[in-house]
Formats: sequence, structure tokens, C-alpha cells
Amino acid sequence: MNEKIRIKDIAEKSGVSVGTVDRVLHNRPNVSKEAREKVEQVLNSINYQPNMYASALAYNKRYTFYCIIPKHESEAYWEEIEEGAARACEARRDFHVSVKMMYYRRFDTDTFKDVCRKCLDSKPGGVIVVPGELEPTKAFTDKLHAQGIPFILLDSYMPDLCPLSFYGQDSFCSGFFAAKMLMLIASGEKEIMLMKQTKNGKVASKQQENREVGFRHYMQDNCPAIRIIELDLPLDEDMERYDGLLDEFFDNHPDVHHCITFCSKGHIVGEYLLRKGKRDVQIMGYDMVERNAKCLRLGSMSFIIAQHAFMQGYNCVDTLFQAIVLKKKVNPVNYMPIELLTKENIDFYRRTQL
Repeated sequence: MNEKIRIKDIAEKSGVSVGTVDRVLHNRPNVSKEAREKVEQVLNSINYQPNMYASALAYNKRYTFYCIIPKHESEAYWEEIEEGAARACEARRDFHVSVKMMYYRRFDTDTFKDVCRKCLDSKPGGVIVVPGELEPTKAFTDKLHAQGIPFILLDSYMPDLCPLSFYGQDSFCSGFFAAKMLMLIASGEKEIMLMKQTKNGKVASKQQENREVGFRHYMQDNCPAIRIIELDLPLDEDMERYDGLLDEFFDNHPDVHHCITFCSKGHIVGEYLLRKGKRDVQIMGYDMVERNAKCLRLGSMSFIIAQHAFMQGYNCVDTLFQAIVLKKKVNPVNYMPIELLTKENIDFYRRTQL
């Protein structure tokens, strides 16, 4: 199409008014079938491509997206998600895009349901949600579908919920990869520690469960003689309690020199090892939070697997923007890179890819 063609030109070719063309272009009501067909015939003949940026700016509408994530402490993986979402809003400020964060308590279905109810009551333009248990999550997403509200799943992928899009790692591959990297330095060991954080016997997310499945799959096939000893450091306990559990573990398992965890709290063990001067034990953990990074630099952690949490937050908001505001098709599944950080390369890691 000639870039200089005007709505007036389309109206003249169609034999209708400028107002009618405008209503057809923006899919507004009060256009007769005959008039719509005339306009669409002209649009097809000139291969009309709407300038969605200009249209969205001219419309001057405000878009509020809601992001439902677990309640968390500072210096956590989820903080990076929040910062990325805020940066995406800043990048789209001309389109009046904003994000409202909402929090639920892990393992507390009632708080998840309450937050979801409040989100629906607020009539969001789009939703980003870190799934809780399957049943309440499905009940929520079913209502989003019924109301025509697009939503993105973050961190844990549940394809049966039919989200607009998903952002997170391929958790099985991530756990498999973690085992493969750990065994580069621990293949001669007889025992390794698997540190978990649970409540009522459950880890915090489906993502962590699937990482462990991938890890155990690799270990069973390639290192079946190595014994995997689990240590549970229950959620919401204090450091003194953790120190006692770790003291007991290492007293009972003096031959353990390598540990792994699939959550972002590897620093609990890493900081313990530094305080106790245990230089012959290292841990492999997840997520480039500052306390993990410090342990890596000081040598109590051997590897960190990073997954660009900042970019996940940014891309979730931007994907809603692309789909809702600009009416563009978006990728339904977006796996984040599985990146291995060591003491030697951590200072070159960039959390953003903007």
C-alpha cells in the first residue's frame, strides 16, 4: 500500500463516508453489512496494513495488567520479576500501561483464591499469574477465559489451562542439565546432598518438582551408584534452626562434599559453609540473587543456574502489550535460557537483554 493513502481516499474508493471507514478500521459497531464489505474489499485490494502503534496512541486508553506472584522477602527471585515488569511499563508509558502486583502466600490456597477474586473484581486488562495448586488455578483461569481476559503463566507451565503465553525454563531439561554439570566435578563422590525447602512435605512450585525429576533421571541413567541424601530445611524457620539441621547432617554424613538445591535459597547452605570454614563442601543452586552471587564469589557455591528473572517479568508485560494493545500474535511458549554461572563469569552476567 502507498504509505500516503488516507482514510479519505479509502472512503472515496468505497463509496462510503470517512466515519464509516474509521469504524471499520477500528472494528466498531453501527456499520451495515453492505458498507463493511465495500470497505473491506478496498482494504484488501490495496493490501492495507494498519499502523497499530498510531491507532493505540490515538485511542488514548489506559491498560492495567495484574501480576499475581508469591509473597516474598527482599533479595529474592521474585524481586527481579517485579523490576522487569516495572521496566516494561516504563518502556510503554506513552500507551498508559501499568502493572499492579498482587501477592499470595505459598501453600495457602485461601490467600491464592482471595487474591484471584480481588483481581477479577478489578476487571484487569490482562493477567500474569504464577500458578498455585492446579485446582484453584484452573478455577481462576476458567473465569479469565469466560470473561475474555488474556493471561500469561509465569514460572510453572500448565498447558491444559490454555494461557495466551508462558515464560519460564523447561524445568525437566534444567534439572537434567544441573545434574550433568554437577557430575563434572562430583562424579567420584559416593553421596551428595539434595537440599529442599518444604511445607507439609511439598516444595514451593511445580517448577522445582520437575527440576528434581530431570535431575534424578540423569543420575539414575548415568550415576546410579551415587547416593542422593535429602535434607529438608523447612520454610519459615530461623537461621539458628537451619544451622542445627546442617550441623546434624554433616556430622552424620562426613563424606558429603557436594550439594544441590532447586530453589533460590542455596545461600542458606552456602553461608553456613563459609561461617563453619568448610572449604571441602560446595553447593550448586538456582537464581542469580545477590546472596547466592556472594557465595559463588567466595567459593562456597560451585555453580548457579540463572534464568533471567528480570527478562521474564519484562517479557510477560510486553507480551500482554503486544497482544492486547497492538493486536499482534505472540509466541505461546517461551522457554528461558539455562545459563551456568561460575566464579569466573558471574561478573559478566547481564540480567537484561534489552
